[in-house]
Amino acid sequence: MGRAIAFLTRTRNPGRVDWTDLLAYAYLVLGVLLILAPVVWLFVSSFKSQRALIESDPRFLPYEQVTAVLPGSSRPVNLVEWTAPDGTTRILAQLRLSGANVVLADPAKPDETFQVPRRDTRPHEIVRARFENYSEPTLGGGAAGTFRFGLYFGNSVFVTVVATLMTLAISSMAAFALAKYRFAGRDVFMLLIVATLLMPATVILVPLFIVVKNFGMLDSLWGVIIPGAATPTGVFLLRQYMLTIPDELIEAARMDSASEWKIYYKIVLPLALPAIAVLAILSIIWRWNDFLWPLVVLSRSETFTLQLGLSSFKGEMLDATHYLLAMTVLTLLPVTFVFAFLQKYITTGIANTGMK
Repeated sequence: MGRAIAFLTRTRNPGRVDWTDLLAYAYLVLGVLLILAPVVWLFVSSFKSQRALIESDPRFLPYEQVTAVLPGSSRPVNLVEWTAPDGTTRILAQLRLSGANVVLADPAKPDETFQVPRRDTRPHEIVRARFENYSEPTLGGGAAGTFRFGLYFGNSVFVTVVATLMTLAISSMAAFALAKYRFAGRDVFMLLIVATLLMPATVILVPLFIVVKNFGMLDSLWGVIIPGAATPTGVFLLRQYMLTIPDELIEAARMDSASEWKIYYKIVLPLALPAIAVLAILSIIWRWNDFLWPLVVLSRSETFTLQLGLSSFKGEMLDATHYLLAMTVLTLLPVTFVFAFLQKYITTGIANTGMK
C-alpha cells in the first residue's frame, strides 16, 4: 500500500511540487473521469427503478418514491411530504390531483381528506438499491421471468471459448508458415492478408451469409464460430512476433531430427506465448461483444448469445431498461476479469510484434 501511495504522489522534483506536476495530475484525473464516468453511471443506474429511468432522474443515487397501501384499498398510493403553514412537515398519502392542488390524507385516516397547493408538497423518497434488477433476470421471477440468462450465458461462453481456440490454432499455424517457410507467393499472400485489414466487415456480410446458408449453418452456433475462425489481425500479429524467433533455433531442431509439427508446438508456440496471449484477449473481447453477426445468423431464441438476449428487453411492447442495465453490467464482468488478469501480456506482446 505504501509503495502504491508513493507511486501516485511522485513529483518531478522529490520533496517539491511543481506546476507541471499539478498539470499532469489534473490531466490524468480528467482522463480517468472521462473513461470511468459512463461505467460508474451504468453500474449505479442498474440499481434504479424503471420509473426513475423513464423520468431520466439526473440524481446519482437510486432514489425511489415511497408508496403505501391504505386501509380498505389494494392499490398503492404515493407518499408526499407536506410543509404546513406553521413550518412542520408531515408525510401524507397523495390520493389525486385537483387542478393546482393535490388531495392528501393521513395514511392512518384515509377518509379525512383535504387539499393543499401542489407547490407545498414534494415526493417522499428514500435511497433504495433494487437488487431484483439482477436477481429476477438471472434467477427468474417478475417481468423478467422469461429471460433465460443461463442459456444465453452458456451460448456466449461456448462461442467465445471455441472460437478463440480455433482462432489461436489456425492463426498460429498460418503465421508460422508465413514467418519461417520460404515458398513462391509468400509475400503476395501476406500482402492480401494485410489488405483485408483495410476492408470493413460489412462489405463481406452478405456473401458470408450466403455461404453460411448454403452450408446449412443458419440458426446454429457453429455458423457464428466458423466464419471468423481465422482473422487477418491474428495472422499478422503472430507472424510479426514469430519473425523475431531466431531461424538458427529452428535449424538446430531440424538437425536433431525434430518434425515440423514438433518444432511448431515444442519451440515456436512456447516462445510466442506473449503474442498468443494478446490474440486470446482480443479474440475473447471480439467474440463476447459481437452482436451484428449473431443477429444475422441466429433467429431462434434457443441459440441466442447474451448480447442478442439483451436486445429482447427492448421492444415495441416491452421497456425494461432497469433489467437491461443490470444485465449489461453482468456481461462486462467476464471481459473485465480476463483483461485484468492478462493485461500485462498486452504491452509486451504488442511491443514485440511492431504494431502500434
